[in-house]
Amino acid sequence: MRPSPADPAAWNSYLAEGNARQARKRVAADVLLRDQSGRVLLVKPTYKPGWDLPGGMAEANEAPDEAARRELREELGYTPTLGRLLVVDWIPPHGPWDDLLAFVFDGGTLTESQAAGLRPHDGELAEVTFARPDMARDLLTPRLRRRLAAALRTAGGEGSVFLRDGSAD
Repeated sequence: MRPSPADPAAWNSYLAEGNARQARKRVAADVLLRDQSGRVLLVKPTYKPGWDLPGGMAEANEAPDEAARRELREELGYTPTLGRLLVVDWIPPHGPWDDLLAFVFDGGTLTESQAAGLRPHDGELAEVTFARPDMARDLLTPRLRRRLAAALRTAGGEGSVFLRDGSAD
């Protein structure tokens, strides 16, 4: 027999059992930051090859925007003021990884002094660079290249876009 809300302890136990069986999603949260000349900030992690957008993985029960702020604060010593959500990208399972939801928030345009002050702040980043969008795309994996292109297009308009593995179709 299924409990009812009239018995709060039994009802919460019933709901917790259902919650424990539901799928969990990994969540990444990145930030699109540009300098005064329109170049895009890229970071080079120490724990994987290649370049990436600044950001990282959300912790348990952490909202994506809070994860983005925390990651930039930890890795760059900079707490961004986030604008609107630009992209949500669903990444299917690959290799040893389950699927993932990747959020990209607009971090706006940095002042010259803010941009000049960005440096790796912990051991997770080896380098930071600002790259023209066409050059940034050449430094990224195909999936990240598509995600960046969508974020740049969306940043110039309104709303946000949903991608599947970096593609809108």
